[in-house]
Amino acid sequence: MEFFEELADRVGVKIIHGKGDFQGGPCIVNNEKVIVVNKVKPIEQRLRILARGFATMDLAGIYIVPALRAYIDEVQASLFNEEVT
Repeated sequence: MEFFEELADRVGVKIIHGKGDFQGGPCIVNNEKVIVVNKVKPIEQRLRILARGFATMDLAGIYIVPALRAYIDEVQASLFNEEVT
């Protein structure tokens, strides 16, 4: 989670952790890029929501820890596969 927070700072995205009956994901609030994360969901779901949010952004040229970049790329590929099928 810490690496996602650092990445958010570098690309100017705010991560909001909240409770409620929602899945979470990227959105724009008052012209600010935001990724909303439901903190009552299991950690795996929260990480996937963050990865999905960052997968929609242009991260070329931004250093990301290799394991995190691989995870974001994996989630991005699965999103593409979901759209195709």
